[in-house]
Amino acid sequence: MGDVWFALGLTLFAGLSTGIGSIIAFTAKRTNFRFLSVSTGFSAGVMLYVSFVEIFFKGNAALVATYGERLGYWLNTASFFAGMLLIGLIDNLIPSAENPHETHSEAETAPLHDASAPFPTPQQARRVSDTDRHDHAIHPEKLLRMGLFTALAIGIHNFPEGLATFLAALHDPHLGIAIAVAVALHNIPEGISVSVPIFYATGNRKKAFAYSFLSGLAEPVGAAIAYLAIIFFLGGGTEVIPPQIMGVMFGGVAGIMVYISLDELLPTSRAYGKGHDSLLGLIGGMAVMALSLMLMK
Repeated sequence: MGDVWFALGLTLFAGLSTGIGSIIAFTAKRTNFRFLSVSTGFSAGVMLYVSFVEIFFKGNAALVATYGERLGYWLNTASFFAGMLLIGLIDNLIPSAENPHETHSEAETAPLHDASAPFPTPQQARRVSDTDRHDHAIHPEKLLRMGLFTALAIGIHNFPEGLATFLAALHDPHLGIAIAVAVALHNIPEGISVSVPIFYATGNRKKAFAYSFLSGLAEPVGAAIAYLAIIFFLGGGTEVIPPQIMGVMFGGVAGIMVYISLDELLPTSRAYGKGHDSLLGLIGGMAVMALSLMLMK
């Protein structure tokens, strides 16, 4: 049972890092966009490397041992693409206006940590990733709705991310730590995306921080619900997850992490950074993950 609590603890740490993003938005004199670019690129590198080199093959080994080489490999591959389909459907259900990976300009974030800073004009508040403009000073109701939907979107995204972190930590604590750090880094800009619109809508820093912080709770909650469902409905009431179920879950988790990396992390990293910041973060994440895996052998 100790392994379960450890895995849940790592998942909680990864999820609540949205609060770190909110703290950065409210305390830093300047938002370090280059750090956000490198860190999200790093997170993508960790996720891509560990998905293709470790998790996919762990799932394949479990399924091949249960169903034989041919059927096991087919099931693992199907699980991989099923994971991508699942997160793709979740992504498609979230309106683009409430995408949790929206990039905010320096003019937008300045009043969060400097009360004397002027509110941005519509031109200054133009999104990097969208042609729409949002005037923070004129439409508080719309902004509050945007912030709440952003928090909801992050919560929905964090369910499969929490499952990925939890399962990896349950199977291999060292692997779980690496994935938890990667997920935590990618949750930091999400916390900023919740804080910005809610602050402009309410003028309340505490409320903006609270929504940002609580949106990350979906990660450990999702992991706990998924674990209980697996145990009671598929595990025969024991604390041991059947190997064939673990194999399917690992294949799906690999697909989820690849989708998140390619669809969310890398575009966000490039939006925040300059030059080769995104690529340097990506390669750095892969190198650190590769080194950690070799040291664990």
